[in-house]
Amino acid sequence: MQPENNGFKSGFISIIGRPNVGKSTFLNRVVGQKIAIMSDKPQTTRNKVQGVVTTNDSQMVFIDTPGINEPRHKLGDFMLKVAKNTFREVDVLLFVASGIDRVGKEDRYVLEMLKGIDVPVFLVINKIDQVHPDNLPKIIESYRNEFDFAEAIPISALEGNNVETLLAKINERLPEGPQYYPADQITDHPERFIISELIREKALHLTREEIPHSIAVVIEKIAPDSENKDMIRIQATIMVERDSQKGIVIGKKGVLLKQIGTRARQDIENLLGSKVYLELWVKVQKDWRNKAMHLRDFGFREDEY
Repeated sequence: MQPENNGFKSGFISIIGRPNVGKSTFLNRVVGQKIAIMSDKPQTTRNKVQGVVTTNDSQMVFIDTPGINEPRHKLGDFMLKVAKNTFREVDVLLFVASGIDRVGKEDRYVLEMLKGIDVPVFLVINKIDQVHPDNLPKIIESYRNEFDFAEAIPISALEGNNVETLLAKINERLPEGPQYYPADQITDHPERFIISELIREKALHLTREEIPHSIAVVIEKIAPDSENKDMIRIQATIMVERDSQKGIVIGKKGVLLKQIGTRARQDIENLLGSKVYLELWVKVQKDWRNKAMHLRDFGFREDEY
């Protein structure tokens, strides 16, 4: 039930920054559940992922975007477009930077895009659990020298330090508005999307460096098991670009693929609240990241952004 608009505030907040600064970790922290996959591999997030945080007097819709850097293929072009398209559609922009790294070329690349944007831009220094407090003023100053931020707030998305302060500052900037989503809804993505992402996350964790960016996951079927109505049967295909990658993902005697399935199934069962029978296949689709048709087939649709 949508509340009467007597002081209720709502708005959209984009989470941007270079790859691997903890944007998805922050999103999962604020919504209180895993909806965005996490990995130490750069550019884990490919589509925008929306997380919804609803309180008695406000609703914040957070948009986790792909890490921004210069694209090297059509998938990179798509990811950059997804991130940039959020700039003028939101009420607040969170520029997330890692407190353990210095201001770098990739940070400046993102900040250059933000110049001229008529939206408050917050500097969010993440990973302060790994930074000595005495060093924080210098770190914040180094970023303020690059851009005129509306706020500068250090946090630890992993530990939760100062996250509530950040949410309060965001709330101050939101306009009065409607409740866009039901109070118990935490994401706008269908379960099929999150399931495919959870499988991809496990593949990222378990494969070697040359594999991660070549992986996509396509959900073929989700249905109740015909013999056990309390179990959901999921069939999914892991797409790679080369025959050699297929062998790596499957592993010797299928061991690695089994590990991917076991770990993914645990997260999927937590998501669905039901027992899951997960079947995985691996298929080669050569150079799919540079072919628009395959990008569309695998869920990267520009017309949706």
